[in-house]
Amino acid sequence: MATAAPRIDQFFVLHATRNDRWQAVADQAREWCAGGQRPDGLVEAVDELAVLEQFHAIPGSPTVERLRGLIESGDSDEAARLARHVAEVLMLGRGSDLADEWEAEEDAVLADIVPSVVAPGEGRRPYFEVLYVTGQEEPRWKALRSQVRRLRRREDQFVYEPVFVGSVEDAICATVINPRLAAVVMGENVTLHSRHDAPVIRELLEHASYAKAAGGTGLELARALKRIRPELDLYMLSGRNVEAIAGDPQADVLRRVFHSIEEPVELHLSILEGVAARYETPFFDNLKKYAQRPIATFHALPIARGKSVFQSDWIRDMGEFYGMNLFLAESSATTGGLDSLLEPTGNIKKAQDMAARAFGADHVFFVTNGTSTSNKMVVQALVRPGDVVIVDRNCHKSHHYGLVLSGGQPSYVEAFPLTQYSMYGAVPLEAIKKTLLDFRDDGRLDRVRMLDLTNCTFDGHMYNTRRVMEECLAIKPDLIFLWDEAWSGFAHWSPFLRPRTAMGAAADLKDWLANPESLDAYERQQAELGAEPSRETLMATRLVPDPRKVRLRVYQTNSTHKSMSAIRQGSMVLVRDVDFPHVESQFHEAIFTHASTSPNQQLIGSLDVARRQMELEGYGLVMNAITIALKIRLAVNGHPLVSKYFRVLGADEMIPEQFRNSGFVDYLSQGVNWGKVLQAVHEDEFFLDPTRMTLVCGTAGFDGTSFKGLLANRFNIQVNKTSRNSVLIQSNINNTRSDVALLLRVLVQVCRELEEGGGTSTDGFKRKVHSLMTEVPDLPNFSRFHDAYRKDGGASTTEGDMRTAFFAAYREENCEYVPLRSAEIDKRLESGPELISANFVIPYPPGFPIMVPGQVLTKDAITFMRKLDVKEIHGYEAARGLKLLKPDRL
Repeated sequence: MATAAPRIDQFFVLHATRNDRWQAVADQAREWCAGGQRPDGLVEAVDELAVLEQFHAIPGSPTVERLRGLIESGDSDEAARLARHVAEVLMLGRGSDLADEWEAEEDAVLADIVPSVVAPGEGRRPYFEVLYVTGQEEPRWKALRSQVRRLRRREDQFVYEPVFVGSVEDAICATVINPRLAAVVMGENVTLHSRHDAPVIRELLEHASYAKAAGGTGLELARALKRIRPELDLYMLSGRNVEAIAGDPQADVLRRVFHSIEEPVELHLSILEGVAARYETPFFDNLKKYAQRPIATFHALPIARGKSVFQSDWIRDMGEFYGMNLFLAESSATTGGLDSLLEPTGNIKKAQDMAARAFGADHVFFVTNGTSTSNKMVVQALVRPGDVVIVDRNCHKSHHYGLVLSGGQPSYVEAFPLTQYSMYGAVPLEAIKKTLLDFRDDGRLDRVRMLDLTNCTFDGHMYNTRRVMEECLAIKPDLIFLWDEAWSGFAHWSPFLRPRTAMGAAADLKDWLANPESLDAYERQQAELGAEPSRETLMATRLVPDPRKVRLRVYQTNSTHKSMSAIRQGSMVLVRDVDFPHVESQFHEAIFTHASTSPNQQLIGSLDVARRQMELEGYGLVMNAITIALKIRLAVNGHPLVSKYFRVLGADEMIPEQFRNSGFVDYLSQGVNWGKVLQAVHEDEFFLDPTRMTLVCGTAGFDGTSFKGLLANRFNIQVNKTSRNSVLIQSNINNTRSDVALLLRVLVQVCRELEEGGGTSTDGFKRKVHSLMTEVPDLPNFSRFHDAYRKDGGASTTEGDMRTAFFAAYREENCEYVPLRSAEIDKRLESGPELISANFVIPYPPGFPIMVPGQVLTKDAITFMRKLDVKEIHGYEAARGLKLLKPDRL
C-alpha cells in the first residue's frame, strides 16, 4: 500500500470526501485524456481511493483495481470514462439509483468485475450492502462474492452486495465508514489488526476492551459493532459448537447463529427478512391500503374521501395542491383496519413497539401535537401535587406549564451564562448535586421526584447524560429523569452522539448496574469516603450509585419533526422505567388529558415512516448532516472576506474551559481527529452538538432578529433561533452541499455590500457593533419565590408553589399593572413592597421565562427587561406594564 494513503480511522473525513476524491480523480483523468500527459498525482489519488473503497461494494475495490490497471497501461480514454462514470454514479446518492446506474455500466469489459445487482427486466428495489468479516485469505474473496450473488432471486424484495474484510479493525472501520451497511456476517479466526495504519482505531479498541474480539466466538466483536450501530442485524458463522454460542447470554446481540456456511440460502433469506422487519411500517402500510378501498363515510369529517373538495368550484385548488391521497387516507374511524391513538391495540401499537426497538426504549408513545404536549404528558403522569422537580429555569415553557398543571413545585437550577451572546448554556452538575444535597440536609429529599433538563439545548449543549444520572442516583436512587431532547432525536443514529442521549446513556447505565463491577466500584468508593463524608467531599467526588438500590427511571421526549422526516408536530415519548407498570395507568390518563381525540392520520403515518428511514439509512443521513455542518464551519471561518464580519463559534466559546476536561477546543482546530472527539464525548461535562452552529452576526452590524429577516426576505434562507448578536444555523438530514454553497454565496454578497458601504471604518458601523457585542445586558438568574408560596419550603431549599401563584392571577382583584420604566418600580425595588410576578414573561430571544408566577422580581430582572430590544415578549403588555400580584392580597 502506498505511503501516501490516508489513515483509515479518519472516519468522517474519509466518508465526507469520498465523492470529492472520485471527482478529483475524474478531473485528473480527463486532463490526461485531453492533454496527453498523465498528472503527477493521479496514481497517488487512486491509491488513496483504494483504502476507502475496500469498505464499499459499489464501486468497490475491483473498480479501483480496474482503474489502476488502465492508468498503468496508458489507456487514458477508458480511465477517464470509468472515473467519470463512478463520480456521476456516486453523485446520485440514492442506493436504488446507484444500483440501477451501476448495472448500466456492465458492458463486456466489466461484466466479470462488476456483476449485475438488479435482475434483468426488474424494477427498482431498495439496495443495501452486507459486511462479511472473514478469516479466509483475500484471494478467496472474489469467489465468495460470486457465491453470495448467485443467491439472488427475482422475487427478493431487496438487493444487496457483499463487502469483505479480514480483521477486527477493518470491520470496525467498515461499520463506521460505510452508511449503506444493513447487516454484518461474522466468521471465526479473524485477526485483530488491520494491514493499514489505524492508530485511533487501536486506541478505541484498547479503551473499549475490544481487543478480546480477536478470535474466540466473535461475540465481543458483535457487541462492539452493536454499540457503534445498534440498528445493524448481526449474524454469526461458526464451525464449532453453535449451540453453546446461541445459548451464551451475550448472544442477544445476534439475530441468528449459523453452523459455518452450510445453509447459504437460509442466511440470504435471513438477511432479507431482517431488513424487511425494519422496512415494515404497520400504520403507514395499512393507511395506504385504506386509501385504496371504496368507503362511504357517515362521520364528522367532511373532507374524508375528498368529495366536498374536488366537487367544489371554490376549494378544488386545495385538493389539487395536496393531492387525492391526503383526503382518501382521512378518517375519524378507528376500526376497519385503522387504530386508536389514545388506546392503540393494532397497527399503531405495533408501530410504537417498532419505534421502541429502534430507539432503544422499553415503550414509545406517538404524540401528534408536538413535544410541548409530550413534556406536559410526562410531567402530569409522574409528578404529584407538592412533589419537587429540579428543573432548568431556561427550559422550554411547556415544562413550567406542566408543573402548573400538575401542582409540582419547581426548584430552579441555573445554566452557565454566555452573556456576550445573550444566551445560557446548560446546568452544571455541581448545581444539581448541591440542590439534591440541600434537600438531603433539610431532611426533605423524599420530596424530590424528578430532574428535568433540556438535552441538547437550543444552542447545542449536550450533557454528559450518564454521569449526571449516576451521580444523582448516588444521592437519591429513585430519582426520575426527564430529558427534553426535542432538538436531538437524530443523535441516536450517531455513535459519537448516542452516549449523550437519554436512551443511549440509560442503556449503558443499565448494563453497568447489572455488572458485578458496579458493586465493587461502589463499595471501594464507600470505603474511601468513610461512614459520614462531608458535604464538600461529596461535591468534589464523582459519586458512584449503589446498584442494589437504583431504580432506573428515564423518560425522553423527542420532536421527531425537528430532526427526522416527520410532519410538523410529530413527537414521541420514549420510556425506560423499571417502575413503569406502577405509573402506566396515570400515564394513560395524561395521554387522555392532552392528546386530541381526532389525531391526524398523516402525522401518525409520518412518525411510522420516520422510524423506518432512520433504522435503514439514518446513520448515513446523520453522518451527512455532521459533514454539512463541518463544511459550513470551514466555509465561514476559513473565508478571507466572510470571516472579517461573521464567524461560527467553536466549543471553546460556547463551553467554559472548566467543563471541557479533554481540552477539546473545536472541530476545526489543528490536529483534531475523531479520536479526540471521542475523548471529549466520553470525558467532558458538556459537549457541543456539531450540527448546531452559532453564527455571530453582531460583528457585521446586525442583531439576530434583523439578520434573520434579511436572510429570509432577500435571499430565501430560513433560520430559526436568534440572540442579540447571533443566529443559529442548523444542519439536518435534509441539507446538501448546495445549501452550503448558497449560504456562503449570500454571506459573501452581504460582506461585499458592507465593504462598499465603508465596512468597519465608519463611525456608525463601529457604534452598532459596539452596542451589539459589548453593551450587552447581564442575564438575570432566578431570584426566589415569595414567602407566601413557600409555606412548606425548606430552610436551605428554593422550591415554590407556582401553581397557587399562577391561579391567584385569575382573580382580577389580586393583580396590578405597573409600567416597566416607571419611578414606582425603582421605588419598590429600593424600599418595597416587593414586586411579585403574576405570570410568565418570556422574551424571544432568549426564549425562556425570565419571570414566573410567584417570583420576587429583582433589579437584575428589571434591568434586563428594560434593556431588551426584541419585539416579541410573551406575557408582557407594554401599554399596561408588568402584571404583578398585589402584596396585600397574598
